[in-house]
Amino acid sequence: MPAALDCENGGLLSVKFNRKPCLAGVEQSRSDETGLPLTFTPVNPKKGVIHLSIDVNIKFLASTGCDDESTVWKVKYDKALKQYAVMVGGVEGNPGPETLENWFKIEKTKDGYKLVFCPSVCSYCKVMCKAVGIVDDEDGSQRLVLNNDPASFVFWKTNLFHSTSPLFHGCSNK
Repeated sequence: MPAALDCENGGLLSVKFNRKPCLAGVEQSRSDETGLPLTFTPVNPKKGVIHLSIDVNIKFLASTGCDDESTVWKVKYDKALKQYAVMVGGVEGNPGPETLENWFKIEKTKDGYKLVFCPSVCSYCKVMCKAVGIVDDEDGSQRLVLNNDPASFVFWKTNLFHSTSPLFHGCSNK
């Protein structure tokens, strides 16, 4: 838990927007809230270890407030932000061209880690590669988006829900 003390901002949350269909984006709280617990699933879950620079699914372990919506992170173009944003509603596993938008990589930085969208689950697909950064939206919320200004994240293990899978919290130093 000491790593959490290095955070300058709050934890990562899933927030429902007043749009149809029911979409929930990923944002960072501005307070000292720890956010929602996360799980990371590697492209090859049988290996069970999360290594740097490999494709992973990221998933909240809590509801988005939308009926039957997945809590797996994905990238989708947000018309209001006029850029690609991190949303929930993705698909866990099933690496390939149909699930490109659901895969992220964790890279080491001097201050912690950065998240990168640059899926390699399809060898013949042309993909966009960008870091996950944070921008303010029109409501003043700090949204996770794809850009060239990566946020630095800190993750720490948590024991909530007595899960058999490792659970983590994440926050940003940006």
